[in-house]
Amino acid sequence: MIIGPIGLTIFVIWYIVTSIDNIIPSVAKEIPGLVFISTILFTALLGFLGNKFVVGRFFFDSMDRLLEKTPGVKHIYTPTKDVMSSFVGDKKKFNDPVWVKTNENPEIWRIGFLTQKEMADVEKHNYVAVYLPHSYAISGWVIVTEEKNIKPVVGMTAASAMKFAVSGGVAGFHSDDNIFKAPE
Repeated sequence: MIIGPIGLTIFVIWYIVTSIDNIIPSVAKEIPGLVFISTILFTALLGFLGNKFVVGRFFFDSMDRLLEKTPGVKHIYTPTKDVMSSFVGDKKKFNDPVWVKTNENPEIWRIGFLTQKEMADVEKHNYVAVYLPHSYAISGWVIVTEEKNIKPVVGMTAASAMKFAVSGGVAGFHSDDNIFKAPE
């Protein structure tokens, strides 16, 4: 159980570095890693300029509006931007973990994230929208359910709740005592 995760982590990092490095193969042959480091520094510089300077903010806002209005491109750019901003940045959306009753008999609860606290705009009064992440995937689904079917998650941060959901329930709590271990 030690070699597998370490080996996979090293492989993924190596794959990412070499893939980015191979964008400009001639430079990668001369100085391995230079293209990767340059890409990271350029990305960080763009983020810094876009957040700290009025001219940079104006440029990025203008580019954002252009991409959101360009036919064809807007169908790729806007959802990608929305998904990324829901996980990182100032506008994180998955910060309100809740338990959701998904079945009455037998009673079944799933962990999810409250994404819309009211659905009155679509004539669903006393209803909420909850995102339910899939285990071991970056996908999930949204359900619209009555408010009475949700309870706030107590004693777990949003990050721990996401970890718990994505790991299939084997991670996210502070103690390993809560995890089922099969007899050896």
